[in-house]
This record gives sequence, structure tokens and C-alpha cells, in this order.
Amino acid sequence: MADQRNHAVVITGASRGIGRRIAQAFARNTDYALLLIARTKSDLKDTQTLCQNIADNEVVIAGCDASNAKTVKKLKVPKNFPSPKIIINNAGSFLLKKLQKTTHEEFAEQVQSNLYSAVNITQRFLDDLKAKSHALIINICSVGALEGLEDSGAYSASKHALLGYTRSLRKELLNTEIGVTAINLGQTQSTSWEGSLIDRDLLIDPDDVAKIILNLVDLSPRTVVEEILVKPQHGRVPPM
Repeated sequence: MADQRNHAVVITGASRGIGRRIAQAFARNTDYALLLIARTKSDLKDTQTLCQNIADNEVVIAGCDASNAKTVKKLKVPKNFPSPKIIINNAGSFLLKKLQKTTHEEFAEQVQSNLYSAVNITQRFLDDLKAKSHALIINICSVGALEGLEDSGAYSASKHALLGYTRSLRKELLNTEIGVTAINLGQTQSTSWEGSLIDRDLLIDPDDVAKIILNLVDLSPRTVVEEILVKPQHGRVPPM
């Protein structure tokens, strides 16, 4: 475990929801330093406090819009902070709207949020990962990356793009020591469902997502899981 302190895990969208649970799981179960990224710094501070209350991992937060390439390029970490070994691209947004009613601006925002956030963060830290003997990039994709979604077409299209990027990145990095994994999540309990009538007790538990990620990180350098499909036990949860 001591060796983990020489490395960091980067988690985007860490201010709440799934990203916060992933950060807490790393604090609870590992010694990795945590670099937590999200747009809302006040919520990030809450996540930082929660993690620090769990264990003594070094936790650094960065208020940054991961979908903005220029902002990500300027992102700085403390001088003596460990270099990243793991990237978890969790940042994104969900638009519940039929394609025929989706504006160009809304469509572009979905692509920026769900695709470019992962692209920008990966580009920013890829050289750090290449310097490691064993590194991992995990992109949180979606069931919507595998099939069209009737009521959220722009979201589905953007997640299709993210999955295509992830699969291509995996091939590009095949001869390096960097593994690449896509987690295609079904409906998961998160802040995306605020204001909806959906039965949250039927949704995927975000702590289960965190457990899956910890298991992926724990695999030997000889093994990588390229894609995982995770769904609610009883299938799609109505009324979505």
C-alpha cells in the first residue's frame, strides 16, 4: 500500500453523485493521492472534507470545466503532488429531451460535456501515465453508448462518441503500459434524477460502481477489462 502514495488518481465530476462516491471509495480503500476535478468548487470542498474524514490520503481539488480545452491545459497541481497513475473520466451531463426538440446549442453542450471532458483530461495527463509502469484510464460511458435512447438522443449520441473514443484510445495505447476501460452504465442513482418521479431504490447503487472501479485498479499489469455493461437488476426503471 505504501507505493500507492507515490501516485495519484484523477477523478472528474467529483463534486457530487457518482464521482463523489468514487472519491470516497479510494480514500477508504487505498493510499492514492486524490486529484478531484469539477466545475463547482464549493461542492468539491465538501467532497474533499468527506474524503479527509475517512483517511489521511492527500486530497487536492481543482475547480475546472473539463469540457474547456484551454482551461484544462492551464490546470496546475501542487509542486510535490504525486503524478497521476489512474484517470477516471466521470464528468458529464444528461439531457432528457427528444431530438426534434433539442437545439443546436443543447446538442453541442452534450458533446462538450460527455466527450470533450474525457478527451481534454486524458490529453492533459497522458504523459504522466506513460511514465508509469502500469496505468489505467477509465471512461464512464453509458448504456446509451450501445443503443439509441428515445427520449435523450443527444445524450446517447455523445456517449456513442465517448465509447468510440475509448475504443480507439485502447487500440492506440495497446503497446504501452496504459490500460483503457469503458464502463457502460445503466440508470444509476445520481443527481441527474433530481426532480424526476423515478424510483431511486431500483437504480444502480453508485457505491457498486466504485467497487467495480477499485477491482479494475487492482488487476495485474497483464490484464485489462476493455468494456463492462452494468444495469439495474430488474431492467430499465420506469418512467424513463
